[in-house]
Amino acid sequence: MNTDLRLRVGLAAFACFLASIPLANWMVLHVGTICVPQGPCLVPVAPGLLAPSGVLTVGAALVLRDVVQRCLGLASGLAAVAAGTLLSVLVAPGPLVLASGTAFALSEFADFAVYTPLQRRRLTTAVVASSIVGLVVDSIVFLTLAFGSLEFISGQIVGKLWAVVIAIPLTRLLRRVAPTPA
Repeated sequence: MNTDLRLRVGLAAFACFLASIPLANWMVLHVGTICVPQGPCLVPVAPGLLAPSGVLTVGAALVLRDVVQRCLGLASGLAAVAAGTLLSVLVAPGPLVLASGTAFALSEFADFAVYTPLQRRRLTTAVVASSIVGLVVDSIVFLTLAFGSLEFISGQIVGKLWAVVIAIPLTRLLRRVAPTPA
């Protein structure tokens, strides 16, 4: 195990995690194949299924937080959640501040609660299970608070699941960099 590589991967994941937050907040109102008046910009995530475009980065954020915790330790994982929540509130567009901050905090702590006990024995299972819990919490809370509707819940969940699926091979590589939690 190379501790220098572990540190670099952890710090890169922390930076990418924090960068994903303003990107998701910007995308939800500016990037999409369809932009709903007074609502989100939507992207296709499966045939016949649309989701607010921020899902493309939110799913990745859930996995990145797990990488931070794995490489830098429990305290750094919690610090990432705290910093991310603050950043989410600071960069969210006015109407989305409450929805973004609340959904972010609740989903990341839900991810943390599932990931932490599972990671020592089954890293890939921990990442997948915790991300699924986190993305469902994020989707329900964000859509309810931001738009007062769960109309896009299926698309939200499927869109975030794509990021998790893409991360599975990367998680397997992470076991080589950080075979045991920091």
